[in-house]
Amino acid sequence: MAIRYPVVPNNITVHLGKPDENARNITVPFTSYLANVASSELYPTWPKAALTANIYAITSFALNRIYNEWYRSKGYNFDITSSPAFDQKYVENRSVYENIETIVEENFNNYVVKGNQVQPYFTTYCDGRNTTCNGLSQWGSVTLANQGKSALDILKNYYGKDISIKYNAPVGDNVDAFPGYNISLGNAGNPVIVIQRNLNRIRKNYPAIPIINTTLGIYDEETVLAVKKFQEIFALPVTGVVDKGTWYKIKYVYTSVKKLSDLYSEGLTEDEITFLYTDRLEYGDTGIETQYVHYFLDALAFLDKDIPRLPLNSIYNNNTITMVKAFQQKYKLPVTGVFTYSDWLVLQSAYNNILKSFPKEYQDFVSELYPDYFLTYGMNGLDVRRFQKFLLKICRYDKSIPGVRVNGVFDDLTLRSVKKLQNDYGFEINGIVGPLLWKKVVELSKR
Repeated sequence: MAIRYPVVPNNITVHLGKPDENARNITVPFTSYLANVASSELYPTWPKAALTANIYAITSFALNRIYNEWYRSKGYNFDITSSPAFDQKYVENRSVYENIETIVEENFNNYVVKGNQVQPYFTTYCDGRNTTCNGLSQWGSVTLANQGKSALDILKNYYGKDISIKYNAPVGDNVDAFPGYNISLGNAGNPVIVIQRNLNRIRKNYPAIPIINTTLGIYDEETVLAVKKFQEIFALPVTGVVDKGTWYKIKYVYTSVKKLSDLYSEGLTEDEITFLYTDRLEYGDTGIETQYVHYFLDALAFLDKDIPRLPLNSIYNNNTITMVKAFQQKYKLPVTGVFTYSDWLVLQSAYNNILKSFPKEYQDFVSELYPDYFLTYGMNGLDVRRFQKFLLKICRYDKSIPGVRVNGVFDDLTLRSVKKLQNDYGFEINGIVGPLLWKKVVELSKR
């Protein structure tokens, strides 16, 4: 399991104006942004507790915008604006106050959370003199600091006693949530889980969207139907495929119904940011993901002399590291021997290229290769037919298998046979054909 807590970005992209205003975007270090906003909105003579409380609020507000991709989900190419009417006051090239800069450097990766929520809290605030709001009053924070209140006490006074500070959050690059490729029937992984979770929550507000029951992170027929209904409701091309436009529309609607960018947010819990698939595999790791990587590496090594073909099992061992390093060197990736999500995308692409341009001398083997997506109930096509042909050969000598019609349709009979094979050979009984079951069926068909 992988838990994806918010990451404090190295940089932030600021639109120098209102959202729809024709203005430049600039990308600046996140700490520089915070110091600039704080110096534009606060007075350096204020008590340190008041300054610290306000800087926590400024930081959390900005992180909420980034984490929820508030503007990017609307089609903009920036993280936040410089307009205090929409966000926070940022003044390009302004000088910053030394004591404020010091507090920022000490606290830039600390942010406010509410209750058991994990996302940076949407810490709305106002100056408390010219404008008032339901959030923090900047001038009110000075009064409380002069009364001896700590920064956390000041924040609790405005946001509730159940708020706390998330200290020392991880720092890294700001990466778009969209995985960089269209997601469709048979795909699997954490991006699919995100889609399924988001659509199931959106369904509470839009009950016409059918429920998605799978918890495996595999893009099945239920997911296709839910995506199509979502696309229909929100006037998108009804394809059942999640492209970048559909991805960010789902993200925007999900953020809206959950009120993630709202003072009274439903919030995200740890369960909602826990995923099945890890983004990093290294020596000693075991499990289905390691086996998947082994399958694709072995197939690549079978055709590519630059990648040694070594014995592999279900453990990420020294042979894995040797093959991964050769693969990384061949495809100009960082040669670490650690397999990351970025490596996975390149490996999938390389495998796809094999399927599209299989060398003539290996044509006898092409039908045996896994098609690089999961086969699930309701699918149809040539890859389903290929699988059924292997399955038919097994049925001819193993009469305990329910049977199969070689019709290119993943129908009820195919489903029952798949589940029987999964039960017989120690696979999870889910009726889904992945690379490991495919490999097993090909082996059994040769008996």
